[in-house]
Amino acid sequence: MGLHVALYCPDIAQNAGTILRTGACLGAEVHIIEPAGFPVGDAGFRRAGMDYIDQVRWHRHASFLAFDAVRRDAGQRLVLMTTRGSTPLFDFRFQPDDMLLFGRESAGVPAEVHAAADARIAIPMRRGVRSLNVAVSAGIALAEALRQTGGLPG
Repeated sequence: MGLHVALYCPDIAQNAGTILRTGACLGAEVHIIEPAGFPVGDAGFRRAGMDYIDQVRWHRHASFLAFDAVRRDAGQRLVLMTTRGSTPLFDFRFQPDDMLLFGRESAGVPAEVHAAADARIAIPMRRGVRSLNVAVSAGIALAEALRQTGGLPG
């Protein structure tokens, strides 16, 4: 099955495009939970310069409830990446089929989504800074999860 990356109601098409490209390069499926702050689809991603769209397997979900039903049916853990996480990224033990969830750029995820997560993980950062860009966070977390599970390509 492999690792998956999910974007909760993303605001910025370029960030979603960057994460789709990361998924293509590292072999992870990507899930986009709507509503998004931009039109979701192949044409929109191509306009955003995402020339790797044909090399990534990606899915659209009409809502968090629809996404969560699919994820639960597949038996995947939901690992929320959040600045409010209680476990540092490098102390967490990933499983090969985890679903890594990233919140929207403007607001993160609502309390009910936070509560639905099986784990809440934070990327260690210096004091006094708010957060990393969501696409950067996704790349860091996915690379660490793939490293731990032996899933890094080549």
